[in-house]
Amino acid sequence: MNDADFQECKGCLCFAARRVARGVTQHYDTQLRGSGLRATQFTLLTYLILAGSSPINAVADYLGVERTTLTRNLKPLLALGHIRVESGADRRVKLVSITAAGRTAAADALPQWRKAQKAMSRRLGPAALQELAAAAGGS
Repeated sequence: MNDADFQECKGCLCFAARRVARGVTQHYDTQLRGSGLRATQFTLLTYLILAGSSPINAVADYLGVERTTLTRNLKPLLALGHIRVESGADRRVKLVSITAAGRTAAADALPQWRKAQKAMSRRLGPAALQELAAAAGGS
């Protein structure tokens, strides 16, 4: 095997998708900077607003992260009082829910998110948005 065997790796879809995802995340983080929330935190708060109190495993599945990663990422939101984590009826299940402070933080950040969403939608165009939604399992 020689270096030429790796030329096809320049077109690696995994790397391309991760690079685009980082760029998109940076765009949203920049727009949300004044809100004090990161894009991932805003997404989590939005999920909890729409889904209600949810088991940690369900939240991790929705966000596409490992439970241990989610647990680590919840700490800043817990410290800010934006969420709470409590035991469910089955003590082995931890439920995550949004607090009034979390709802306020998400509502305050919503105009900045809309600005980021509009700019990214214009940049990508309708066809790319449909393909992205389909690839992510959305409609």
